[in-house]
Amino acid sequence: MAKINTQHSYPGMHRLSVRPTDEDIERIENGYIRTQSLCEDVSSELQGVISVEGGHVSESQTSSFTGRGAMARLSQFVLSIRSWATRHLQHEDQRPDSFLERIRGPELVEVSTRQSNIRSLLSIRGQPGAVNSHWPLARFNVNYSNNTNEDKKEEKKEVKEEKKEEKKEEKKDDKKDDKKKEEPKKEVFVMDPSSNLYYNWLTIIAAPVFYNWCMLVCRACFDELQMDHLTLWLFLDYCSDIVYVFDMFVRFRTGFLEQGLLVKDEKKLREHYTKTLQFKLDVLSLMPTDLAYLKFGLNYPELRFNRLLRIARLFEFFDRTETRTNYPNIFRIGNLVLYILIIIHWNACIYFAISKVIGFGTDSWVYPNVSVPEYARLSRKYIYSLYWSTLTLTTIGETPPPVKDEEYLFVVIDFLVGVLIFATIVGNVGSMISNMNASRAEFQAKVDSIKQYMQFRKVTKDLEARVIKWFDYLWTNKKTVDEKEVLKNLPDKLKAEIAINVHLDTLKKVRIFQDCEAGLLIELVLKLKPTVFSPGDYICKKGDIGREMYIIKEGKLAVVADDGITQFVVLSDGSYFGEISILNIKGSKSGNRRTANIRSIGYSDLFCLSKDDLMEALTEYPEAKKALEEKGRQILMKDNLIDEEAAKAGADPKDLEEKIGKLETSLDVLQTRFARLLAEYTSSQQKVKQRLARVETRVKKYGSGSLSVAEGEAEKPEEEKK
Repeated sequence: MAKINTQHSYPGMHRLSVRPTDEDIERIENGYIRTQSLCEDVSSELQGVISVEGGHVSESQTSSFTGRGAMARLSQFVLSIRSWATRHLQHEDQRPDSFLERIRGPELVEVSTRQSNIRSLLSIRGQPGAVNSHWPLARFNVNYSNNTNEDKKEEKKEVKEEKKEEKKEEKKDDKKDDKKKEEPKKEVFVMDPSSNLYYNWLTIIAAPVFYNWCMLVCRACFDELQMDHLTLWLFLDYCSDIVYVFDMFVRFRTGFLEQGLLVKDEKKLREHYTKTLQFKLDVLSLMPTDLAYLKFGLNYPELRFNRLLRIARLFEFFDRTETRTNYPNIFRIGNLVLYILIIIHWNACIYFAISKVIGFGTDSWVYPNVSVPEYARLSRKYIYSLYWSTLTLTTIGETPPPVKDEEYLFVVIDFLVGVLIFATIVGNVGSMISNMNASRAEFQAKVDSIKQYMQFRKVTKDLEARVIKWFDYLWTNKKTVDEKEVLKNLPDKLKAEIAINVHLDTLKKVRIFQDCEAGLLIELVLKLKPTVFSPGDYICKKGDIGREMYIIKEGKLAVVADDGITQFVVLSDGSYFGEISILNIKGSKSGNRRTANIRSIGYSDLFCLSKDDLMEALTEYPEAKKALEEKGRQILMKDNLIDEEAAKAGADPKDLEEKIGKLETSLDVLQTRFARLLAEYTSSQQKVKQRLARVETRVKKYGSGSLSVAEGEAEKPEEEKK
């Protein structure tokens, strides 16, 4: 059998990044062995030809392929080419990518026995001397039995060591992860823009901003003011700078809402602030322009005008205060007045500065000559300038006419500013005053309409006076607000919270509601209606049907005799009555009728809960309904106001009659609906039958082929008729 040369077995095996399976290797080996065996058979035959013919060839013919022995020489040439190709056509392993190795790390490769054999074969080929050997597998076959067990042991050891190293690395990674989990995240302090702390900080930062806007321009224009109190100004300036620096840190720690949640991530907060225009303005406001004092001297406070760029903080403080104050209209008016004063103040300072540049006393328009003692005082300089600025901006009174071009230009600008700004301010003041009087005007309109109605219906003077007094009481005690109208824009949850905050404590005082579940109490709280009774009004009379229960919020009520004068008991704040009548307890001797006369002594504020509202709320709480009825029954038993036999008898016939009446009305409604639906069904059925008959006649007349054409022609006149 021919020897198998595996010198070229799988030269690209080590370049593959994907490890082949055992089946693939076996299939490749079998195919390669068959190919190599054929090649070796050919080579053995060529060797035989060379041995047979080689002995008869002369030395002169060995260098040519013609003549005798040509076949032998050709065979020898083929074998030499084959051996040269075997020696030189060796492929180097592909160099792995170092970047991928750093990212992925070393790969653990499981080596099978077949692959280990191939690798050992390739390692033998890489040994010196193996290149010159024509039959390397012969040597491999001799040493295979000795090296296989050793290679296996070495490979197993290597695999075990790699697994151990991997386990150690995994344990280290797990320990690091556990440490990260155990270490608590550092909580970054974030200020909520809606919190009181943030508003307090706005109050602090608004003070230096307002100081800079008022005093910097004044110190820049009036030299005496700057130089006489230099130490004070330097102290205040650098205190304001410190507050500005802290304000930037606060900005970096101010949260904002993202999808309804307050963002507390430090990176997001920083990016959110640095991307805004306000960040650039804040940086410019902290530029150390004070260093120019070293060159120009301390008499130039205008070098600090970049501090005015923090004006947005002052506006934000005003906006927050307007939403927090209980007197927003008064605050708006005060805010407008402050804006007017600041504009007049700046205009006065600019007027004095222009007069200084042109020259004091050079003409009638500028400030008079300061050499005169009367006009040399600082207070006179500022007040004179403020007076001129007020007259110019408000266009009230006369001022000296300008003389020079610069003066004309400044006066024109002042007139334009006065017309635009003060017209806007006056309009805002008018709208504010009208808003303040809107509620009064609306209330007065209601009173006037009631008066007209009473005069038209010729109501008695006594009753008319009582109605007017009742309206006066509502206005003076601020009870004219319609709660439903005010709270209609709020979501149901906030409405419930407001109602709970206002009424829940009052409702819990009622005996039958003391042990009710929270859900039912919330339902009842939302259904309470405030009512006001005038002095002498009857809340209820003996024998009236009880449809409401009342809780006294404020005022005094008296339980009186039938004459309406004799008082038995006086009910005050927190008292209640009528809770048993709205439950309609079976067996009650009084039924659902009132058992006493209750009259208001003065003006009384009461909460009313109707029977219908209570029953509507109890439909969702059947167990609570049973508990309330049981409590009411116990209260009646204590007062000996219940007929036990009637209570045990079962349902009240009146209630059954009412239920039967309701069922009859609902049944009538259903019958009418059913009759209407039946009529519609019969009409549609007749239409369908007519259409089917029409189609059958057309099929018989025209045939199935021209049916669609006939239908189209028949439908056209019908549409034209419609």
